[in-house]
Amino acid sequence: MKKIKKIPKFKNEEKERNFWAKADTTEYFDTGKLKKTSFPNLKPSITTISIRLPKALLDDLKSIANRKDVPYQSLMKLYLAEKVRIEKYK
Repeated sequence: MKKIKKIPKFKNEEKERNFWAKADTTEYFDTGKLKKTSFPNLKPSITTISIRLPKALLDDLKSIANRKDVPYQSLMKLYLAEKVRIEKYK
């Protein structure tokens, strides 16, 4: 049986995030004791909206997304987020 390593104490959240990004979590948890859990009351972090776009604009977005090999909705989110960030910090 593999010895479980002790999880270190972290000075801040960034150090913890960096640690877990590189660490093998199976060395810190007994995976044999894991239980399946559900969180039925969690709210999704995204909201579905309906937006009307000119067909030509949507066609252009789909064309660009196809060239970049990404879903067009994801490309739209990236473009919107970039523009909002720019406007927010003007």
